Amino acid sequence: MAAFLYRLGRLTFRRRWLVTFLWVAVLAAVGFAAAKAPEAPDAGSSMPGIESQKAFDLMDQRFPGATADGANARVVFIADGGQKITAADNRRTIDAFVERAGDGSQVAGAVNPFRAEAVSKDATTAYATVTYEVKADDLTDASKNHLEKAVEQARDAGLTVEVGGSALATQPSAGGTAEIIGVSIAAVVLMMTFGSLAAAGLPLLTAVLGVGVSMASIMALSDAFGLSSSTGTLATMLGLAVGIDYAMFVVSRYREERANGHRPEEAAGLAAGTAGSAVVFAGLTVVIALAGLSVVGVPMLTKMGLAAAGAVVVGVLIALTLVPAVLGFWPDAVLSRRARRNGRIKEGGENNGGSRWARFVLRRPVPVLLASVAGLGALAIPVTDLQLGTSGDEAKPTSTTERRAYDALADGFGPGFNGPLTIVVNAKGARDARTAVAKISKEIGATEGVVSVSPARFNPAGDTAVFSAVPADSPTSERTKGLVHTIRDERPATEASTGAEFEVTGTTALNIDVAQKMQDALIPYLIVVVSLAVLLLLLVFRSVLVPVKAALGFLLSVLAALGTVVAVFQWGWGADLLGLETTGPIMSMMPIFLVGIVFGLAMDYQVFLVTRMREAYVHGDRPGQAVVTGFRYSARVVVAAALIMMAVFSGFIGAGESMIKMIGFGLAVAVLFDAFVVRMAFVPAVLALLGKAAWWMPRWLDRLLPDIDVEGEALHRKAAVPLTVVGTHDRESAHV
Repeated sequence: MAAFLYRLGRLTFRRRWLVTFLWVAVLAAVGFAAAKAPEAPDAGSSMPGIESQKAFDLMDQRFPGATADGANARVVFIADGGQKITAADNRRTIDAFVERAGDGSQVAGAVNPFRAEAVSKDATTAYATVTYEVKADDLTDASKNHLEKAVEQARDAGLTVEVGGSALATQPSAGGTAEIIGVSIAAVVLMMTFGSLAAAGLPLLTAVLGVGVSMASIMALSDAFGLSSSTGTLATMLGLAVGIDYAMFVVSRYREERANGHRPEEAAGLAAGTAGSAVVFAGLTVVIALAGLSVVGVPMLTKMGLAAAGAVVVGVLIALTLVPAVLGFWPDAVLSRRARRNGRIKEGGENNGGSRWARFVLRRPVPVLLASVAGLGALAIPVTDLQLGTSGDEAKPTSTTERRAYDALADGFGPGFNGPLTIVVNAKGARDARTAVAKISKEIGATEGVVSVSPARFNPAGDTAVFSAVPADSPTSERTKGLVHTIRDERPATEASTGAEFEVTGTTALNIDVAQKMQDALIPYLIVVVSLAVLLLLLVFRSVLVPVKAALGFLLSVLAALGTVVAVFQWGWGADLLGLETTGPIMSMMPIFLVGIVFGLAMDYQVFLVTRMREAYVHGDRPGQAVVTGFRYSARVVVAAALIMMAVFSGFIGAGESMIKMIGFGLAVAVLFDAFVVRMAFVPAVLALLGKAAWWMPRWLDRLLPDIDVEGEALHRKAAVPLTVVGTHDRESAHV
């Protein structure tokens, strides 16, 4: 591996014009394909294998022409100043609105609140439902404008009108200015780390190019694979973070090899052969973690994971090819200002901050280990109260009309009104379909926790019916979750007495089912990902205990990160600082997604830091000295990489979409815990206590495993070369 990457690094250094042209050509090609690609269709949120999805599928089959997940608008009317919504003037205003809204294009129907008994008991609030024949993403601007105009006319008549539902839902932003701030912070960190504008700018430049290639590819393939905006946002987030970090590790090793006296081309080859090997295996762990999301069985999650994995692969390829090529254009520019000014290259020192910290830990391994484990364990405690769910309009800012409509309906009709349960009855097996449906409706209506049941609506064939049951509590309440389970638990007796079958669905039931599916998939996912990654690390470090230690450290950091997410997003600790107006359950996909991404990123730091320790140990250092050597050369770069990732991820906390906001925060704190607690404290403390046992491997296993030479031992056996003076590099390396 190291020898191959060494040759690749030297080749790309010499053929820099060709390599750069090829990457620019790739960017242009995928950009052209993205520009010509049709608009991405609705990615959908199908969840195979859950009852709610089966019920939706049945509705699509039995109600031809109707779309179970078609766009809808719930228009809420509020009478202010002590008026009644039933007053004559207000009734005329609402009647006129329903008539106008119903005449719009793509409209399937508009229900008058006075005919559907959609008026609150105190007669201050009413709502009209407008349904559409197409999904929200397929609504035309003309359809939306028609509805907005009808709403404005009702407001002009003196009513307070708010609109919920999917038809006019505001589209969340991906972070905007905050992302720019994150990249700016990354640039400052790079500048402070390298002391060179070129060295700071090169990782940023190559990472942005990689993200451009990845995003253009996603846009080009969106029509074929149904990739969503969240998919692109996640790919951008990870592609930018790992792209900067991987390029930074190669540049840092290049500067180190120049300090060791190698000419530019040789230094580029050695950097690719050593740091590049670590980049390859670090990237593989991230890809394994992201691709492993496919075992969950959720199509949307699979697409997001594979797209993000593709962005990571692009970042690895750029670090191995484009970075050495760019170094070939300006071989001395990435060196520090002092090195260029004095004409001598000096990188690091025997007693820098990293080595001093390592010696501190080696002298006190037990207290450091106990402190790191206790601290992360305390932060993980909130995980015991983890509640999974999916937030809706109640989590949006009060500045949005969807949130105001949600609050008005909750005030007027009760907290459960915003999350009705949809009951789908398959009465094909019943003697009398209508009698069977009536009995099922009556029994569900009598269930404790159900406030009301709507009249049943039959399909044209008369063998399937749909009705709604309104819970007494909010959609995200644990009592509503219990109600859904109660209805399903009591179902066998009802079905036996009626001969009809029924299923519980709707947005509320769907969210409950998805949360359960995510919870059930978490352990199998952990087993698959951790097993594959431990095997990979076994190959890298040729040690039994080091991969096990890496897995344990990951579990500490990810549990602490998830506990912090619960404390902020569910309990509300410090929520105001993040702009959260409402707390609630943690997004159903968040834990498994956080586990996947953080595992890959945690292994990044493990590979980059411990590889240098392993390299020093292989070359003759004692176990303790190997830890010090690894920290002397890698600690500063690992800290800088962590700060960069934290800056990039923190930028996404400003996103309008709650899932992206939560993922950005979770990843930022996870990197904080993993880089600064696990890798800087837990890892050296454990290695200090293990001593030589840390690098032990049974001989039979050592013979079975292929020798991939990540440490570049073969490269270090090359003959040493004289110390290089800046500006006197090999003339041959300056030509293509």
